[in-house]
Amino acid sequence: MYGWHGKILRVDLTNSKTSIEDVDPKIAKDYLGGRGWAIRYLTDEVDPLVEPLDPENKLIFATGPLTATTAPTGNRYMVVTKSPLTGALAHSNSGGDFPTWLKRTGFDLVIFEGKAEKPVYLWVNEDEVEIRSAEHLWGQDVPGTTDALLAATNPKAKVACIGPAGENLVLMAAIMNDKDRAAARSGVGAVMGSKNLKGVVAFGKKNPPFADDEAMRSLSKKIYKEVGVDMKAGSTLREHGTAYVPQVTNALGILPTRNWQEGTFEGVDTIDGPTLTEKYLIKPKPCYRCPIACGRLTEVPSGKYAGKGEGPEYETISSFGSGCGVDNLAAVTKANYWCNELGLDTISTGMTIAVAMEMYEKGYLAEDEIGQPLRFGDADAMIDMVQKMAYRDGFGNELAEGSYRFADKYGHPELAVTTRKQEFPGYDPRGAQGMGLLYATSNKGASHMEGDVAYEEVFGTPVKEDPHSVKGKAELVAWYQDAFSLIDSSGLCVFLALRYVFNKDRLILPTILSELMTYATGVDYDPYDIMNAADRVYTLERTFLIKAGSTEDTLPPRMLNEPLPDGPAKGQVNRLDEMLPDYYKVRGWDENGVPTEEKKAELGI
Repeated sequence: MYGWHGKILRVDLTNSKTSIEDVDPKIAKDYLGGRGWAIRYLTDEVDPLVEPLDPENKLIFATGPLTATTAPTGNRYMVVTKSPLTGALAHSNSGGDFPTWLKRTGFDLVIFEGKAEKPVYLWVNEDEVEIRSAEHLWGQDVPGTTDALLAATNPKAKVACIGPAGENLVLMAAIMNDKDRAAARSGVGAVMGSKNLKGVVAFGKKNPPFADDEAMRSLSKKIYKEVGVDMKAGSTLREHGTAYVPQVTNALGILPTRNWQEGTFEGVDTIDGPTLTEKYLIKPKPCYRCPIACGRLTEVPSGKYAGKGEGPEYETISSFGSGCGVDNLAAVTKANYWCNELGLDTISTGMTIAVAMEMYEKGYLAEDEIGQPLRFGDADAMIDMVQKMAYRDGFGNELAEGSYRFADKYGHPELAVTTRKQEFPGYDPRGAQGMGLLYATSNKGASHMEGDVAYEEVFGTPVKEDPHSVKGKAELVAWYQDAFSLIDSSGLCVFLALRYVFNKDRLILPTILSELMTYATGVDYDPYDIMNAADRVYTLERTFLIKAGSTEDTLPPRMLNEPLPDGPAKGQVNRLDEMLPDYYKVRGWDENGVPTEEKKAELGI
């Protein structure tokens, strides 16, 4: 094979055995790689009704054919499993350095099955694969674990691991790599913890050859050059990272504020990108071979929130900042550091705390139940809850179940702003109609990384779509969902693929990616083939979802019934009922959202 290694490393944790197998070339071609390959194997091997934390669930690390290549931002991997947070699918994405090192071991996928009797870690040094004891590491945070694993293996290797949150089966636990990068959403870290798998260490120098090396390098160089021109011209993403976004969403009235009760935040100027850059930025921090460098290496130099690490990004700011009513950027940054060190998804963690704050302020929670006051704007209480959630300490044990289960237990599930029990990211769908349709139909629960139509509704890339209109949103959402499926399967980052490759014409994306994939793999992909494959991946995920019993495409009551009270989107609710029937027709699904037999036959499922 070209581009792909065509090899899977299977890790039987129950029996402490490993094996290597070849990938069927037809599966390779039809499902592209990365997310596509992983969902195909998960569907073939895992009962959709399995309990997510049961040993029968499987955890898959998956790289794409463009991971570890010359393709700009070709440095992503996926973690695919059944989610303990949603009871549906999880396909969480991360960058950093680890994905390239994982691909260079000579394996495209690593499939973990069963459960180790005692804590272990996996050391993959090309063909030398060992399952080693991690009993001495259980209980350690992410930085300590990473340093210990590198000392025990190879200081030039790269590490993905869980922190205390994953060990304690917190339902929004992340898998952290390179200390500060996260496959964050849907509780993938809890699945890893349920298997007594503390970490994965990867090192190798195996790169699969390209089918057309000269063409691949030439096109990659052209894209690098175009992106470089934009960066030198003063890209906002390079200058401030995604932290520039609060001002954008606030101006549209869709910045989540005090648990989505409002769409504008009076303290936005104190938690935005320019403030982060001025006060705490050390330097931009790119993923491996990335010309964009949207990551932020930061430091709060002194005071009770002192610390150093990576972040915060926009989603963290919107959850711990405006979402919790906190206008202290140092405190938001500290919460971000704690999430990275303990292994928590910042979106679900912050938004779950925000739900608790609203319940406390409305009198649905008593101070003696929590152990302390918990009001919007209380930065110290917010940070304290982050730590308690990771360790399931006291009231943190309640929040560790996620906002929906927590709010439901206390009699107010309507206050949890979730889809499939997963907390919303930072775009209020009352003022961005397409985002609401996206959240409702996402295979993994509410996630902007499932098909972020905010590129057009919010940022105007490649064209500006009216965020308050429902016209054409069914087609737009379906296209973006397939586009993200393609990007995740290829091993690229959405920032390159969406912000820079097709900044003038949406249709450039499948053209460029079909060329890159063809040069890398030797499969003669054209734009239609590659989008059809992406549709195949998305539809197969949907069939798994339905068999798992997650069949309702809806939004929480606040989004459908409570108009935004302020800002440019004042008076708006999400009009999901107007978009959903058209979306099902565009997808080739029946009126209940089930893929038709004709659609599955068309895709070869």
